[in-house]
Amino acid sequence: MRALTEQAVRDSFVNCSRGEAKRLAVPRDLGARPWDDLDFLGWRDPGAPDRSYLVAERDEGLVGVTLRLPSSRRGFLHRSMCSLCLTTHAGGDVSLMTARKAGAAGREGNSVGVYVCADLACSLYVRGKKALRSGNRLEETLTTDQQIARTVGNLSAFLAKLHA
Repeated sequence: MRALTEQAVRDSFVNCSRGEAKRLAVPRDLGARPWDDLDFLGWRDPGAPDRSYLVAERDEGLVGVTLRLPSSRRGFLHRSMCSLCLTTHAGGDVSLMTARKAGAAGREGNSVGVYVCADLACSLYVRGKKALRSGNRLEETLTTDQQIARTVGNLSAFLAKLHA
């Protein structure tokens, strides 16, 4: 992924108003992000634990999405799999995140959900650049490049549902 500026991030959001995009908490460390290892930019809102954000490059340009997390968390013994990168985590390290649909459907309250790594570090898990809190990532027969392509494809399928 190419490096992004704060303004480019704010301008990318498709499922919130311009005012909401202007007020959301953009990471202060954009210059220090490992852009070459990212398939998308994802972060949790430090001031609102139930909010996350995701920005991805698509054919039509940058697409930013606001996501909501449920307030309940699963127990430590429970294991869940991320729908994007297929990494299995223990406890609450995978969360159901919902995104309001873009346009009129979103204004009517329609949303789409996806189970995703709670820290939105899918790109780093797939590349082996970030370790799981508990255990190891399952070994796959796919190459890292194939796993990256699958993750990007799963993300694209999720983002396409926001416009459907």
